[in-house]
Amino acid sequence: MAHTIVALIAEYGLLLVFINVLVEQAGVPVPAVPTLVVAGALASIGKLPLGAVVLLALMACLISDLAWYWAGRHFGAAVMRTLCRISLSPDSCVKQSELRFQRWRGQILLIAKFVPGLSTIAPPLVGAMKLRPAVFILFDGIGSLIWIGVVVGLGYIFAKQIDDILLLLANAGTVAIEFLAALLVAYVLMKWWQRRRLLLSLRLARITVDELHQLIQDGHMPVVVDVRSQAARLVDNRVIPGALMADLRGINQDLDHVPIDRDVIIYCSCPNEVSAAKAAKGLMMQGYRRVRPLLGGLDAWADAGYDIDQLAATVVAVNDIAIAPSHTH
Repeated sequence: MAHTIVALIAEYGLLLVFINVLVEQAGVPVPAVPTLVVAGALASIGKLPLGAVVLLALMACLISDLAWYWAGRHFGAAVMRTLCRISLSPDSCVKQSELRFQRWRGQILLIAKFVPGLSTIAPPLVGAMKLRPAVFILFDGIGSLIWIGVVVGLGYIFAKQIDDILLLLANAGTVAIEFLAALLVAYVLMKWWQRRRLLLSLRLARITVDELHQLIQDGHMPVVVDVRSQAARLVDNRVIPGALMADLRGINQDLDHVPIDRDVIIYCSCPNEVSAAKAAKGLMMQGYRRVRPLLGGLDAWADAGYDIDQLAATVVAVNDIAIAPSHTH
């Protein structure tokens, strides 16, 4: 029984490697690391050709990443919003700011596959930032090869221990398969619950775009704050007129000149206003009494037909505050 299962893995291992890596890099929550580790172990005992394992995994990465790259290049901000909506990682959007894509540019692809939530987001983001195709393929290829080499190499080095595990799984029969399936379901449910818990923790009263527009029309002069990352602003340079550009992590310092009794309206482009709600929570802890996230964010404001400014390409370093320049209708 054990030898039969190992033989089947050996026979279809290359196809499994290709399909698993392809769908994982496309964003499906089916981890490819276990498959690559087992493939490395089988390669060490001659059951699979090591070169073919690496080559097929690399091809799968490049195919999936190129598809996301071209989607980002042609559809930009819309693709990033879609990824944030479907992602099971609750902080994947915030990581765009934390990892400072605008500083790393293409080099971020060298480490993207080692960072949870970043592997799928990086290709469309650098595509939206108009990274040249040749540069993308170079960095993405090198980064993918490093990741594949590390994971497959672990399987190759620890082949004996992995072989013992395979034998145990084979002897366990259908029980092992059911257990692994249960683990996968538990993983997906855990990621969903993490996202759900984050949204519940950030539940605040929002202000609608119509209410914000009325505040401005009535002369209340609310302080409108854009807390998107600079990378997000490069992808989508629209901005609400008069908005302050602030860094999510340093918003307390960026708004230290704003009286705590002023209306402060914070917006981002994340689904459920995650970044804006985090910033609002932080300001409320600092004593601000009239701070609210903007319901629907920048997209809702634009969809309502209200005025939109365009940021100049040279505007603002990340930790500075600036007022958006050019004005459009």
